[in-house]
Order: sequence, then structure tokens, then C-alpha cells
Amino acid sequence: MTPLLRVQTWFPLLHRACSRSLQAAASPARRSLLTSAHAAAHLPGGVSILPGRALTLSGCKFKSADDFSSGDENGEGDFIEDSEVEELFYQQPPTAIGEGQHRVFIVHPNVKWGSRKQYLTTAELMMAEAEGLVNTLDNWRVVDKIILSTKTPEKRRIFGKGNFQLLTERIRQTAGITAVFVNVEHLSALSRRELEEACGVRVFDRYSVVLHIFRCNAKTKEAKLQISLAEIPLLRSRLRTEFSNLDQQGGASQYIGGSGETLLEVQQRLLKEREMKICSALEKLRRRRHLLRSQRKRREFPVVSVLGYTNCGKTTLIKALTGDPGLQPKNQLFATLDVTVHAGQLPSRMTVLYVDTIGFLSQLPHRLIDSFSATLEDIKHSDLLIHVRDISHPETVNQKVNVLNILKNLQTPERLMSSMIEVHNKIDLIDNYQCEEPNVLPVSALEQQGLDQLRAVVEEQILTSTGKHILNLRVNLSTPQLSWLYKEATVQDVDVNADEGSAVVKVIISTAVYGRYKKLFEGI
Repeated sequence: MTPLLRVQTWFPLLHRACSRSLQAAASPARRSLLTSAHAAAHLPGGVSILPGRALTLSGCKFKSADDFSSGDENGEGDFIEDSEVEELFYQQPPTAIGEGQHRVFIVHPNVKWGSRKQYLTTAELMMAEAEGLVNTLDNWRVVDKIILSTKTPEKRRIFGKGNFQLLTERIRQTAGITAVFVNVEHLSALSRRELEEACGVRVFDRYSVVLHIFRCNAKTKEAKLQISLAEIPLLRSRLRTEFSNLDQQGGASQYIGGSGETLLEVQQRLLKEREMKICSALEKLRRRRHLLRSQRKRREFPVVSVLGYTNCGKTTLIKALTGDPGLQPKNQLFATLDVTVHAGQLPSRMTVLYVDTIGFLSQLPHRLIDSFSATLEDIKHSDLLIHVRDISHPETVNQKVNVLNILKNLQTPERLMSSMIEVHNKIDLIDNYQCEEPNVLPVSALEQQGLDQLRAVVEEQILTSTGKHILNLRVNLSTPQLSWLYKEATVQDVDVNADEGSAVVKVIISTAVYGRYKKLFEGI
């Protein structure tokens, strides 16, 4: 009966969609019966799909496909209503973590040899990061933790018989535990169920905890849509596992009324529809971002993407470089889930746009990164990358490797990788800091140290990457030279000599534009 009770949690999601399918296939009389307040579809064992809250996977009424066929020319207009995003975002979260508090027991499987062994970190440091993830969440508290050796973290039973028994006994003997956090990238549904049955509490993996942190920090439509997309594989996995148990009792293979679909097939179709609707909305978002990038390019604003491991100080650095009072850095993991753009000036008074990106983290499945591709796409279209490292962190080397691997997986162009500026942040937390790595810039964003040198290097790299030059040109004020430069280049300064009727103009100008300038005004 337990599998049936598990699957029963899905029934409220099916009610509206199943009613539509049944009504389409049934006679008018049957249709009337199905839409009445007391209609119910019955399964083996006496379990019924009872009328419930009208919230289904296909209940999010997105705009039609035609609404997504072309982008807004002015970048305005909502591609999806707020209520639609909220309904999609809050219906049946796959982790079922809930909004309440949790007293968490953390388990870290320590692989001591083989291809899965972590050579750039230690089990203790990885446990510390797992604690940081838990402590990021309000009303979550770590009550106990343990590191256990394992040979096969990818198998159904992660630990051997002895360690498994030790773990379950320790959890059961610790009072007040409401959840177990297994610090691995992803637990299979079978592994999760076996641990839950043995421990008697909910079990979460790294992916589900990080997704919950994302959910708690998501504020914009974009973030909520991308999180909803990342949850689809978890919903699909949960669906397969729970209905496979129901199928052993003959429930999942039975057809719903005259629709010609089994209960499992209905759920799979609804998940697919939900996924397609989210992807359609995100595709329009991607077109809008492309439009905004085109507008920046026309205005010749160089774009500098600031990236790094989560909580490395990216937002603090951008605030120090731009003086933007609207930026409010937070000392927590994944405080930034949305791309934000902030204008700052370089020594030549050239305006650049600093892009604050989502922080990276180790041991996250590619599908989570893929879900945020609309956001991370801005990185590949930048003129320059700044990689910020928390040089005071004991895992700073491992964090650097993880960031570079993610950039590689995102297929970041080689021109950006080779010109990327590496910044060692938080040097104020290290006594007598000495930089031992070549071609890096030490700074303290919080203490405003090293910022002038960073701005100078950014300007140098921007001029190289954009093919621009800073020139002082003498112009005759009786000619259209000055107005032409204002139109075609970026004028930084004008030093007028009234007696001679001329001026020295400091401009930032590309090679191609300078070539046109010389051709037009040669001999003047």
C-alpha cells in the first residue's frame, strides 16, 4: 500500500488535466458526470483521484506559440504574466523540502581512491562547504555530521554494509533530526528511498539543497523560470520511480476512462508540456537579451563580465569599481541569481558595463548549468572577463579549477579565456599577503585596495579586445572634424586654442573609424 500512498501525492496535479482528457473522449452525458463536483477516477486498492485544488502541471496558461514568435522591438512587454510564473514556480516542487525549519544531519561520502577521488581538496573542506550550504537557509541548522569512507558512491547503496548500519543507527539515536543531507552531486531515486526508509527522515542530495537555495533567493521571472526548468529532470525521475512501484500492482498501466492514456502517460505528457512552455518563455528571454546586447554594441559600451565561485566577492568588487549605491552585497552563497549591469569609468573616462553573474559551485550537474544558459550566455558575448577569487579561502585553488571547468563547458571563446583577468580578492584577510602567481592582480574590494591598478589593466585589455585606440587629434574648428568625431568616436576631452581656431581632441577610436577619418580629412 505504501507505493500507492506515494503516488497519491501526484493526484491533485492530475485532476484538471485528467478531467480535460476524459471530457474530450467521453459522451455528453459522461462529460457532465466527470465535471460534477463529486467526479472521481478510481484505481486499484480503493485509491481515487478526488476533486482537489485546481493546480496541475498543464494548468499554467502560457500565451500561445504565436506570442513567442518574435521579440519585442523595444525590449518591453512581459513575455509571461506574474501570476503564471508564480503558479508554475510553486506547484509541486520536486524536492518537497517545504518552507519550514530543518535540523540536518550531514553525511559526506569520502572516496579515498579511484577516479572519483578529489585531489585538490579534502573531506573536511568539502564537509565545511556542505555546512555552509545548510547555514545559508533560514531556519536550517546542522545538528550533527559524519564523514564515512566509500568505494562506490554511485551505486544504490553508497556505503558498505558496516558503514551503512553505523550511519543509520547514529541518525536514529540523534534526537530531533528532520532531514539528512548526503553531500554528493546527485542521489538516484532508489538510493534516496532506501536511505529514507532506513533513517526514517527525508534525505536530500547536493543538487536538491542548492535548488532549494535558488528557490529561496529567486526574485525575478527569469530566475524562477530557469529554476523551474532545472527541476524538470527531478520531477521526471521521481515520476518514473513512484509509478514503477504502482505498476507492480497494476495501477500505472490502467487507462484513464476513455482517454486512451495510462496514468503514467498522462503525467509524462504534462511534464513535457510544462518543459516546452518554460523553454518557449526562456527562448523569448534569450532574444530579448540579444536585443539588449545589440543596443549596447551600437552605443559602443564595452562589456566586462565579473565571475567566480559563489561568495568570492564579485558584487562587492563591482560596487567598489562603480560606486553604484544600488548594489547591496551579502555574505551568503548564491546571493546573486540574476544578471545585473552596472556602469563604471576607466582612467581614460571610457564608460564600461560591469556584468554581475551567478556564482559557480563544484559538483553540480550540467543540467543545472544548462537551465541557466539564458543568464550565463552574457558571459560569452562579453569583451572581457574578470575572474574573482577569494584568495583567503582554503579551497581557492580547487575553486579556480571548478570555475575554469564550467567556463569550458559553457564553450567560452578562447579569445575571452586567454585575455581573462584573474583577481585575488580579500587580501585584507591574509597577514603579509605575497602574490606567488604570475599575471594576477591582488585587491581588497572591501578596503578599496588595488582598484586603480585593476582599472588600468581593464582599460588596456578593453582597448586590445575591441580594436580601439586612445588618440590626441588636432582638428580645425572651422571644419566638421569635431562634429564628425563626436558622431563616430568617443570624445574624451577637447582642449581649445581660440587664437589658432583649433583644438586637440582626445578620442577613443577604432582602427576602421580612424582610417575613415584620415581619408575624409586628409590635408586639412
